[in-house]
Amino acid sequence: MRHAEGLVHGFLVLGSLDGTNLAGGDLIQTSQGDRVTTRLVFHFKDGSIRDETAVFTQSGRFRLLTDHMIQRGPTFPHPMEVSIEAVSGRVTVRYRDDHGKEKTTEKQMPLPDDLANGIVVVLLKNILSSAGATKVSMVVATPKPRLVKLVITPAGEVSFSAGGSPHKAVRFNVKVELGGLLGLIAPVLGKQPQDTSVWVLGGEAPGFVKSEGPMYQGGPLWRIELASPLWPR
Repeated sequence: MRHAEGLVHGFLVLGSLDGTNLAGGDLIQTSQGDRVTTRLVFHFKDGSIRDETAVFTQSGRFRLLTDHMIQRGPTFPHPMEVSIEAVSGRVTVRYRDDHGKEKTTEKQMPLPDDLANGIVVVLLKNILSSAGATKVSMVVATPKPRLVKLVITPAGEVSFSAGGSPHKAVRFNVKVELGGLLGLIAPVLGKQPQDTSVWVLGGEAPGFVKSEGPMYQGGPLWRIELASPLWPR
């Protein structure tokens, strides 16, 4: 941990790479002592919702405690709710199968201390642009929960402007490493998840700038950016 997290309320916009606006989002973060709660919620124009709340501690290092993610509505082919209790290792997945029947899968898993569900951007703000590849763990639901690795690699600086002032952001490439036999055959079968790119403002107060990547398995590449407030005339 290089930068402690605190009180945040950020406005976001989610859209396709061609610039079509799909959803508005809020990042709401609070802290009490060394415990931080961060919630990222997107409300889509078609009524869909993607809502994730993570609770973690920050005492010299980041440690995920719980993560709860809901995605439902026409945007998502497979409605799903995933709950992770990182300390106990209990993972619960509620979903609808291809026939629309509701099912629940519960699994006890040995979850490592570097679990990154819901806090990937927090971790990125603490990785130096000069660092090599960093690996962290993540639980993914397919819908059966399984543990994968995220390989995070700095990919150089990019210049941008805000309000006419120049700035630089570090672009990070985030790759899902499946591992095992599935990792070997996934590229052949076309099931290897697409990489995600995340741009983070550098300096003494790093901050999220934008990201481009899929939000769910097999989903399209979407762009998430900071939103500018619009005022009534």
